[in-house]
Amino acid sequence: MNKLVEKSRGRVPRVAWLCGLLTGLLLLTHQASVAQVPTLSPASRVSLVTYGPGDDDISSAFGHTEIRIVDPALGLDRNYSYGGFDYRTDSFIIKFLRGTLPYLLDVHNLYQVMFYYQQTNRSIREQQLNLSTTQQQRLLAALEKNYLPENRQYQYQFYYDNCATRPRDMIAEACGDSLTIPSRSRMTGKSYRDLMNDYLNEKPWYQLGMNLAIGHPADEQTDGWHAMYLPNQVYDQFAHATLVRANGQTVPLVQGEQTIFAAQKLFRQQLPFLLDPDVVFTIFGVVIALFTIRRYRTAGKVDRWLDRLLFGTVGFLGWFLLTLWLIRDDGVTAWNPTLLYLMPFHLPLIYWATSAKATARRRTTYFTVTSILIVLGIFLSNIPGGFDVIFPLTLLIRCIVNIQRVRRGYETPARVA
Repeated sequence: MNKLVEKSRGRVPRVAWLCGLLTGLLLLTHQASVAQVPTLSPASRVSLVTYGPGDDDISSAFGHTEIRIVDPALGLDRNYSYGGFDYRTDSFIIKFLRGTLPYLLDVHNLYQVMFYYQQTNRSIREQQLNLSTTQQQRLLAALEKNYLPENRQYQYQFYYDNCATRPRDMIAEACGDSLTIPSRSRMTGKSYRDLMNDYLNEKPWYQLGMNLAIGHPADEQTDGWHAMYLPNQVYDQFAHATLVRANGQTVPLVQGEQTIFAAQKLFRQQLPFLLDPDVVFTIFGVVIALFTIRRYRTAGKVDRWLDRLLFGTVGFLGWFLLTLWLIRDDGVTAWNPTLLYLMPFHLPLIYWATSAKATARRRTTYFTVTSILIVLGIFLSNIPGGFDVIFPLTLLIRCIVNIQRVRRGYETPARVA
């Protein structure tokens, strides 16, 4: 047994030595990965690559921006993209709704992705930037540092921190005070919502869904800098930006530009007229109004089942929007005025107001308060099209027929079916 103890004691220094050696090798490897930023040659060039909007899904509707660094002397040709994410991420849907889905910096060659953009008919435009060799080297070092495994993920925020704002910020940081963007502080006359809707006019259901979900922060007016959350805005504003050289000379930021692939102007398949959201909700509203009037005037009845179905559905949608408000970290879904007519508390309060034991006073009070909230929602909501007028008016019709003249506070209304 003593021999075994002696043997084990003899192994301790060796094990410790091996652990120390491995730790040292890992540290050296990490330091080397940080330090291995190639030194660019005078032949290097930096450009901004802008991809046009696409129709394949909502994530492509606003376009995309990447930074390209090319150095023929080093055989270097890299595109740095801040638009990557993994569909296999745990709890993907929940993280996407919360705004906590981790996005990451991805590096690839332009020609690896060109076929995809050509197949989806999305334009590819490149702006060669007039950066000095020092600025190019500074930009490359910053991008490579961002690409380290511990740095490459970031929390995507639709308006404030995305695949367009990150390249903008990286280039602005590399240029420092020498960069001037004339439109940076100039007000655009449009809000975040307005700029977003410019890209969604041909996708009315996407447009309706996104506008229902976002709240008052989306209505903040933008200046040129904040409008650059959209790739085309970065492209347009960089085209008018200037740089001051070390010798005091002012030069354009964009040295030259080219269209690598021009999207074909195709005849877009229009959404059938009857499937347009405004038409759908108009027809729905007319049907509800005619049914309500007919039942009230001919049969003298207010249908309890219809109110429960309609306001119960509204309450469900309201709870969903309220949940988005509470769980998102970027604040975009906060202070949503559509909640005034999509009030979550309709579920379950509509059952309380329309129960068999509900008095006229209870019913009238409930639907009077609901009517006031609906009218406020119509004035405060800011959704393109007619949804935020048509649908609330449909609800208002049901409220009006439920408001009764209360003679005795505990009298059960007669016209309830």
